[in-house]
Amino acid sequence: MRRGVRFVAGGSLGIGALAAYLWYVGPEAVVARVAGVAPWAVWVVLALTIAEATVDGIAVWASVRPLGDGLSPRQSVQFAFAGDFFDVLSPAGPVSSEPIMAHFFGVETGTSYSEALGVRGVAKYIRSVAQLLFSAVLSGILLLGGLTPTFVLLTLASAIAVLSVVGAVLVWGRALLSAVLVIVLTPIVRAVSGLYHETPYGRAAVAEAVDKFWERVVYFRNAPVLLGLIALGGIIEQLTIAVAIWVALAGTGTTASLIPIIAMIPFPQAVSIVPVPGSVGTYDVLLAGALVLTTGAPAAGAAAAVFVVRTFELGVSLGGGGLATGFLRGFRP
Repeated sequence: MRRGVRFVAGGSLGIGALAAYLWYVGPEAVVARVAGVAPWAVWVVLALTIAEATVDGIAVWASVRPLGDGLSPRQSVQFAFAGDFFDVLSPAGPVSSEPIMAHFFGVETGTSYSEALGVRGVAKYIRSVAQLLFSAVLSGILLLGGLTPTFVLLTLASAIAVLSVVGAVLVWGRALLSAVLVIVLTPIVRAVSGLYHETPYGRAAVAEAVDKFWERVVYFRNAPVLLGLIALGGIIEQLTIAVAIWVALAGTGTTASLIPIIAMIPFPQAVSIVPVPGSVGTYDVLLAGALVLTTGAPAAGAAAAVFVVRTFELGVSLGGGGLATGFLRGFRP
């Protein structure tokens, strides 16, 4: 019930924010822009959104490589699409989709849930840091040229600082965090496992799972190539989204520079603190506003371009992602 309430509350908040923004910009102007998108731009945006979901397979392959025999390239793409599906439908978007996907990763590779959650946690962290650093460098260059507001760079720098602190705490405070996790999780695991096991899992099982989680996290210290592939996949994905928005803007008759768009892609994620399913509404509003500030695009044109790209993204996530999810193994033989 709580998950359902969070889903409805988050979705309503996001959709409400989007509706308010469209009303402020002028719904008639936005609709006119969307209706006037050139057909060639529609097809290019569709191809780029499919490519964006596919490219995420690079990071999936690299992150899951330490588990068992890893995944094949085809399986990596399948899991990337399935991850997008759960990003949209899970109660708190990406915050709750990775714990869901960890189950499928563990089943496919024959490893434990905690191990799968460990490697995917590293992947999400490295991907976010790489994209934010890339955007911060571009924003700094644009700031020198007077092409981006100072608060954009400050926001990105603050997000990088927060992630750096989190990473330092996880590395240096691992022992203390492990002890806290065991204390907190043991009664929960004992109660849940008691529903389907004659002998519920106890403290020893929880401590072993936590140890396996950290083993997979620290594994990447000796795997710089895998970390590089995860970062590269995130940056390529960022570039693909930016080009899709740039094409959508061109399709609505709006001319804009590509570099500021690339720099702005992670910005809504850096300032969005409310977990919303699929980031529907909140991401759209923040990205459209950032595009207006940095590219000088008219508000109606920016909103229309983001709306077109996000419509295809959600369609690919639900359609292609749902199909990919249907072929995942949910249980061990």
